[in-house]
Amino acid sequence: MLEKGLSARSETVVAAGNTAAAMGSGDLEVFATPAMVALMENAAMTAVAPELPEGSTTVGAEMNVTHIKPSGPGAEITATAVLTAVEGRKLTFNVGARDAEGMIGEGVHIRYIVDRAKFMAKLG
Repeated sequence: MLEKGLSARSETVVAAGNTAAAMGSGDLEVFATPAMVALMENAAMTAVAPELPEGSTTVGAEMNVTHIKPSGPGAEITATAVLTAVEGRKLTFNVGARDAEGMIGEGVHIRYIVDRAKFMAKLG
């Protein structure tokens, strides 16, 4: 059952493929903001996945985050997501990301529950 408080964590290590320079979001060898956002989305998706009806998934619709500080190559990054509101198909999460030094990003993420087949049928 989808209830406030469901949570999950996702982890990664800063490596060549997830730097700002590699992803094109900047030109420095630091953890890319898009990589941080993806890690946060993964945590949110994972938090609710076991509680969804058969044939359903969630899709990201909105992300409002602040990337507070850089993380360099080799840094271990952990993103967390906590479900804070359930309004029909709309799910709201508080998300955050940390490295060994502390908080590197935080914000609010909205996902919607969708039927997988119906959602994919919308593609051309």
